[in-house]
Amino acid sequence: MRRLALSDEILLSIDKPARYIGNEVNAVDKSESFDPEKMIRFCMCFPDVYEIGMSHLGIQILYDMFNKREDVWCERVYSPWPDLDKIMREKKIPLFALESQEPVRSFDFLGITIQYEMCYTNILQILDLSGIALHAADRGEDEPIVIGGGPCTYNPEPIAEFFDLFYIGEGEVAYDELFGLYQEKKRTGMSRRDFLLRASRIEGFYVPQFYRASYHEDGTLASFAPTEDGVPEKVRKRIVMDFSEVSYPDAPIVPYLQATQDRVVLEIQRGCIRGCRFCQAGMIYRPLREKNVERLKRQAEVMLKNTGYDEISLSSLSSSDYSELNELLSFLIQICNEKGINISLPSLRIDAFSLDVMSKVQDVKKSSLTFAAEAGSQRMRDVINKGITEEDILGGALEAFRGGWNKVKLYFMLGLPGENEEDVKDIAHLCQKVAECYYDNIPKEERTGKISITASSSFFVPKPFTPFQWARMDREQEFLDKAHMVKDEVRAMTNQKSIRYTYHDAYISVLEGVLARGDRRVAQAIETAYRKGAIFDAWTEYFDEDRWQESFRECGIDPYFYTARERDTSELLPWDFLDCQVSRDFLIREWKRAKEGIITPNCRQRCSGCGCRVYRGGVCYESQD
Repeated sequence: MRRLALSDEILLSIDKPARYIGNEVNAVDKSESFDPEKMIRFCMCFPDVYEIGMSHLGIQILYDMFNKREDVWCERVYSPWPDLDKIMREKKIPLFALESQEPVRSFDFLGITIQYEMCYTNILQILDLSGIALHAADRGEDEPIVIGGGPCTYNPEPIAEFFDLFYIGEGEVAYDELFGLYQEKKRTGMSRRDFLLRASRIEGFYVPQFYRASYHEDGTLASFAPTEDGVPEKVRKRIVMDFSEVSYPDAPIVPYLQATQDRVVLEIQRGCIRGCRFCQAGMIYRPLREKNVERLKRQAEVMLKNTGYDEISLSSLSSSDYSELNELLSFLIQICNEKGINISLPSLRIDAFSLDVMSKVQDVKKSSLTFAAEAGSQRMRDVINKGITEEDILGGALEAFRGGWNKVKLYFMLGLPGENEEDVKDIAHLCQKVAECYYDNIPKEERTGKISITASSSFFVPKPFTPFQWARMDREQEFLDKAHMVKDEVRAMTNQKSIRYTYHDAYISVLEGVLARGDRRVAQAIETAYRKGAIFDAWTEYFDEDRWQESFRECGIDPYFYTARERDTSELLPWDFLDCQVSRDFLIREWKRAKEGIITPNCRQRCSGCGCRVYRGGVCYESQD
C-alpha cells in the first residue's frame, strides 16, 4: 500500500490536505519499474500553492514528455501552504514529491519553473524545506542539480546564485541532450562541476558559476564574461519550430481539488504578431508558430475523453490571430454541444467575428467581456503599439451590447513611458464613453439591465527584452497619485455609478521591478527577506512591505537604482549576455518609435526585422513556398 509522507494527524490538521497526497487521475507512478542505476529522477516544481501550480500548462507538457522516456521518472512538488510549512519545520519533515512521497533531496534534478518574480522567496522555501543548500556553490555531490526555466530566466541574475543552471527557451527542445549527459555522469562518476561545465556548452543552458560580473563606481554593470574556456559569451534561447509535432499530453493530470484553471487546455499557437512594446511574452516567444488544426481537433477529443473535464480552453497570447480559428471553433462547438462541455475563449480581440463566436459558446447573461485597452488615450496606445483605436473599443462594445452583454471589464496600465495627466484622466473618460455607448444605442426595452463596467489598473513594470527595458519606472507614490487621479475623475463622470475602479498594490509593483531588472547583488536582499519570513509574496495576505524595505536597507541596496532611472541604450544590462534573437537594434528602434508615438505594423502586415527570421519558420516564413 502506498505510504504517505504526512501522517493522518497532520493531514487532518491542515487546509486542503489533497494538495499533498498525490495519486491524482493520470499521475505517473513508476515506483515498481524504477531502477536507480539506469533511471533519472526529476522533480518538477512550481513555487506556489498546488492550485496555482496545477494550472500551469508548461509543467503538464514537460511532465508528460519526460515520463514518456523509459529512463526518466518525473514527479512534482509545490510550495507547502504556510500552515504545513510551519509543521514541517517544527517536526523536521523534509519536503517530498507527490508521486513517490519521497524526499526531494534524493532526486537527481529539481526543476523549478519561474513564472513571476514574486515567487522568488518561495524558491528558497522549496530549497530550505528540501534540505538543499540555498547557494549553488555550497551544494555537495549528493544534492540535486537545481535548474530553472520559464519567463523569469530572461533575467536570471537576481536569483543566479541559488541555481546550478538555467534553461533559456522552450523545454521541449534541449532536455534530451541534458539527460543524455547526465546518464554519462552516472556511468562514469563525472563530478558535479564537470557535469555543469559540459552542460554549459549545450545551447540554451546557462551555468551562473562560470560567469563573473564587475561594476562601475556608479553601480552600473561594467562587464559580464565567462570564466572558463568553452563557455559561451552569449546564451541563445532555443524554441520549437515544428509546433504541430511537438510533444503534448493526451492525458493531463486531473487534481482532486479545484485548480485555478480547472479545464482542458488546448495550446493553439506560440508567439504573437502584435508587437506591444510593454509585453515581454510577445517578444521572447517570437516568432508566431501555429499548430495544425487537424492535430488540435484530435488532441481536444482525446484530452476531453481522458480527463472528464466539462470545459476546454484555447491557450495562446492572441487567439484571434490563429489562422484556422473559425474551423477549430466550429468543430469544438459541434463536439462540445453534444456533450454539454463549455468552451473558454481567452485572449480574443473584441471584434464582430469574436463576438459572433462567443455568442455561440457562452451564456451571455453570466459572462462579461474583457477589453485590454491598456491606456485611456489614443496617444498612449500608439506609444505602446497596442494596435487598437478608441473606435475599435467602442465599436466592439456596441457589438457586444447588441449581442446581449452588459458587463464589461477594462484593463489599463498606469505609469507608462511618456504618460501625462491628461492620459491618466482619459482612463475615466474612456469608461464613461463605453457607458454612454450602451445607454445611447440600446433601447430601454432591449437592455438586459444596467451597464456594469469594472476598470482596473496595474502599474507598469519595464521588463527585459522589450523596447521599454530602458524606461524608468514610477515610484510607489507616483503610482498612487495617478490611481487617485483616475478615481477622482471617475467620480466626476455622469455614469459613475456604473463604473467600478480598482488598482494594484503600488509597492508590490516596485518590488517586481527590482526583481525583474536587478543584477546578482539583489540576491542578498531576497535571501534576507526570506530569512525574515517572506514567502507567498504574490498573496496579499502574506506580503509584508516593511520586511522587504528592511532587507534592502540591511543589504545596502537602493531599490530605485533598478527602477526609477531611465537607462541609456549604451548601458550594459544584466541580461545582455542572453540572446533571444530579438535584436538590440530592433528594440532600440522600437524604443525611439515609442517616444515619437509611431505605430509599428504587426508581423503579418510587414516584417520589422526583429531578428527572428534566423529561426527560418513560423510567421516569418508562412507566406513563402
